[in-house]
Amino acid sequence: MNVTGLPFIVLATIFALLVLALCLSGVRRINLRRALGTVDASICTAGNSWQMGVCRYQDNDLEWFRLASLSTRPKHTFRRSALELTGRRAPTEAELVKVQPDAVIVELRYEGQDVLLAMRFDAYTGLSSWLEAGPVVGVGTWR
Repeated sequence: MNVTGLPFIVLATIFALLVLALCLSGVRRINLRRALGTVDASICTAGNSWQMGVCRYQDNDLEWFRLASLSTRPKHTFRRSALELTGRRAPTEAELVKVQPDAVIVELRYEGQDVLLAMRFDAYTGLSSWLEAGPVVGVGTWR
């Protein structure tokens, strides 16, 4: 093999790996969205910037996955028993460019920390129903 062919092979390998990563990311996104109880939701924790992702309701957990990731594990997991819905509001002018269109900002409290989720209103009603459907404090077995 001559020296001039080596850069081509390196560039072709890098390109192939990039295409593979994009395909795997697309398959991951399709699998996340196919499951029941998933909604598109951006998250902002502890005053950080907004990150786009997908929320998934489990029996006892709310899981949040990054949109641009290959990981099959959630970035954030919130226990249903420790999650408190404190309100909702319209996005501020600064937030309008960082969240999806027609989103409401859902204000949550989890173990003493404020968590903001930006989601469509119908997804918000699903989240509030999911939280309200959990056992009542003192009556359930896990609160």
